[in-house]
Amino acid sequence: MSRDAINLSSEAFVERYGFLFEHSPWVVERAAARRPFADLHAGLMQVVLDATDEERLGLIRAHPELAGKAAIAKTLTAESTAEQASAGLDRLTEAEFVRFHDLNAAYRTRFGFPFIVCVRMTDKAGILDAMGSRLAHSREAELATAIGEIGKIVRLRLADLERESR
Repeated sequence: MSRDAINLSSEAFVERYGFLFEHSPWVVERAAARRPFADLHAGLMQVVLDATDEERLGLIRAHPELAGKAAIAKTLTAESTAEQASAGLDRLTEAEFVRFHDLNAAYRTRFGFPFIVCVRMTDKAGILDAMGSRLAHSREAELATAIGEIGKIVRLRLADLERESR
């Protein structure tokens, strides 16, 4: 953990890192009280693991569907907009858009939450393949996978922030 993160007030810590978890600053708020961490990412993710099942489900549900209504309405967070664009989700063909829409609907119907994947680590084809194959998983497996993918997203966002701070 950087010296800056250790020395920040709780309010400044939340202000600096609160965006890491999509519409869920409660994770960083709780982490602020647990500092210092040997590893900031691990400390943040431990807060998620220590949360209740309902809180983890809320964290998952705070994420937008990929190429979904929020993207079309341009109401995604700046981070999600950039991340979805990095995978080409802002440049879908009509057929790709329909496929994403159908898979998003099937996934949400089956599991009750949006499909989560770290889009910066894949591309459109990889995302579509994962959406299709993960529909066969159990709900418990998908909950765990979603939290793991959120961890990857947070790790990359944290790395970006640290790079920008240099």
